[in-house]
Amino acid sequence: MVQLYDDERLDYLLADEKMKIIQSPTAFAFSLDAVLLAHFASIPIKRGKILDLCTGNGVIPLLLVKRTKAHITGVEIQERIYDMARRNMELNKVTDQVSVIHGDLKEMLPVLGHSTFDAVTCNPPYFKTPKATEYNENEYLTIARHEVYCTLEDVVKACKLHVRPGGKVAIVHRPGRLVDIIALFRKYRLEPKRIRFVYPKQGKEANMLLIEGIRDGKPDLKILPPLYIYQEDGTYTKEAEEIIYG
Repeated sequence: MVQLYDDERLDYLLADEKMKIIQSPTAFAFSLDAVLLAHFASIPIKRGKILDLCTGNGVIPLLLVKRTKAHITGVEIQERIYDMARRNMELNKVTDQVSVIHGDLKEMLPVLGHSTFDAVTCNPPYFKTPKATEYNENEYLTIARHEVYCTLEDVVKACKLHVRPGGKVAIVHRPGRLVDIIALFRKYRLEPKRIRFVYPKQGKEANMLLIEGIRDGKPDLKILPPLYIYQEDGTYTKEAEEIIYG
């Protein structure tokens, strides 16, 4: 049995009672954006290499192993959360398919190499770095949510550095950063190919954005149908339920 520390708990990974995940309310617990990204991303199915930056407790690699036989590498900068991810791979017996690295995505070139991955996913910090006085009292949450250790440009640059020409990069972010994301994708030769806006429910503004680009691809952007998460009565829509529970 895997070791749990502090306030960590063991949850089922969504509806899959074969897979469990170590979470912590104070350090890291995955959210819907990671689940949507893992479903949205185009990944190799039979063979190849996938990179997940800002992997957190490894939720995206755990969701992806159900879709692919490709090898997956996760990178996480926070040591405690990296350790959760490492233990999650051991717990679910996927260490032969998933490797987790403790490190800074800005310094992975000597470790991961240039242009070596078929697909890269990332659920990065969403918010620009606040003043120190505005930091969340919880350092783990501040680092996960704010651009403390990496900016959006750092993330896009790392994605481009590690994905092969013709490979795909998928990220989840806030709609308010769409212009920044497209500008940075173009700057680093990641041509935006698919965008999907996610809405809490009909009649509300989009609160999430899924975007995928191809390195050195030709211009041809598709705006996919909107994804609504909740119905008027607060239950999941059929599509959201299928994505979340399979």
